[in-house]
Amino acid sequence: MLEAQAAGHELELVAVEVVGATRNPTVRVYLDREGGIDLDAITGANRWISTTVEESGLIGGAFTLEVSSPGIERPLAKPSDFAAHVGERAKVRTSAPVGGRSNFTGTIASADGDAVVIDTDGTTHRVPFAVIARAHLKVDIEF
Repeated sequence: MLEAQAAGHELELVAVEVVGATRNPTVRVYLDREGGIDLDAITGANRWISTTVEESGLIGGAFTLEVSSPGIERPLAKPSDFAAHVGERAKVRTSAPVGGRSNFTGTIASADGDAVVIDTDGTTHRVPFAVIARAHLKVDIEF
């Protein structure tokens, strides 16, 4: 429901997280747009997202809403997110081991409808989207 509304405002819904206690959880919504998102767009989105979440009844009672840009270490939630960032570094955590591992940090080599291929120090790993619990871009900043 939020994805269609975001598209109607020429925004991309990057990710939604519900964290914290069941009594007053925090709903985090990450939005972006081509060329980047600004404070005015986030402020406007806050209003329609709050109304949509309240009217949906998915969160019973009070909640805290956080709306922001995805940031430099953007979450990767959909196959298209991975495909758009081929050649960039990412950190992926799985809900079940893949090849004996549950954490992968490396370069996104490719992505198709079923899995992402990550190169970790010369070793290639095919990680099915079905077992990815969390993933985000990994930016290494050197000072």
